[in-house]
Amino acid sequence: PQRETACGGIITNINDRESAPMTVDLHCHSTASDGALAPAVVVARAHERGVRLLALTDHDTLEGLDEAQAAANALDMQLVSGIELSCTWGGATIHVLGYAFARDAPALCQAIAELHEGRWLRAAEIGKRLEAKGMPGALDGAPAIQQELGDSGNAPARPHFAEFLVRAGHVKDRAEAFRKWLGSGKLGDVKQHWPTLESAIDTLQQAGAWISLAHPWQYSFTRSKRRKLIAGFAQAGGHALEVVNGMQPAEQVGGLAILAREFGLLASVGSDFHAPGDWSELGMYRPLPDDLSPLWTRFQHVRQSTAI
Repeated sequence: PQRETACGGIITNINDRESAPMTVDLHCHSTASDGALAPAVVVARAHERGVRLLALTDHDTLEGLDEAQAAANALDMQLVSGIELSCTWGGATIHVLGYAFARDAPALCQAIAELHEGRWLRAAEIGKRLEAKGMPGALDGAPAIQQELGDSGNAPARPHFAEFLVRAGHVKDRAEAFRKWLGSGKLGDVKQHWPTLESAIDTLQQAGAWISLAHPWQYSFTRSKRRKLIAGFAQAGGHALEVVNGMQPAEQVGGLAILAREFGLLASVGSDFHAPGDWSELGMYRPLPDDLSPLWTRFQHVRQSTAI
C-alpha cells in the first residue's frame, strides 16, 4: 500500500522477508547529540560498512536528519527518520526509539523543545558542580568542545564534559572522568526532569512513529523489574524491543528474544554507534533470532530529495 506523507512524498514498503538481504542499523548517533561524527559522515561510514537501511537516532533532536538524508540520497541508500527520546520509568531514565514519523507533528516538536531546554539547564548544573570542585572552565569548555565537533545548537552532554576534563589535565582519559566525576551516582550525574515513559510513547504515537524500547538490558534492573518495564511499554503502545544492541552478550539477546515473544513485540537491531573504535561499529551486532518479526519490515520510506 501507498500513502501521502506530510512532506508530500509517496511512501512505499522498502523490504520484505523474501527480498535480498540488506544490512540494517536502526540505532546510531552523530554530532547532533553525543556522537563523534557529523551526520553525513555517519551515513557514509555506514554505507562503506555495507549498511543499506539506516536510522539516525540522536538523543532528543531531529537536527541531524536533513544532512543525513542528503548524504543518503547521494549514495542511493535508504534512511528512515529516527530519534531516541529520554523518559523515566520506575525512578530510572529509560530511552525509547521512534522511527518513520511525521517530523512536523506538533506534539513531537513541543516535546523536543522542552527536552532541549532541560538539557541546557542540566549542562549548566554539571559545569557549576565541576567548577565548584576546583575544575575551572567547565561551564565554557564543554560547550566549546561541542561546537568544535560541529554542533553548536545542542547542550553539551557528559561525554563533552569528560573530554574537557581530559584536555584540562584533571583525568587521564574519559573512562576515569566517568569513574570519578560523571558516572552514575557521581558529582556530575545530574538528573533531569524527563517525561514519563507513557508520555514519550504518546508523543511518538501522535507523530505516527514505530516505537522501540532501546537496549532493555542496559538498565540496572532485576529480571522481574525488566519484565515489568517491558510489560508497561507494551501496554502503553510500544511496538518493538531492541533485542540486539551491538555486541552485547548472546545470553542477553536470548533473554530479550524470550520477552519479545512473550509480549508479542517486534524485534529491532542496532549498533548504538557513537564513535569509531568504540565498543560497537556501524552495522556490527549479533544476529537476530530467525523466528522474531523484524521491525524494519513494517517501515515505509519516502523516496524524494527532501528530508523524511
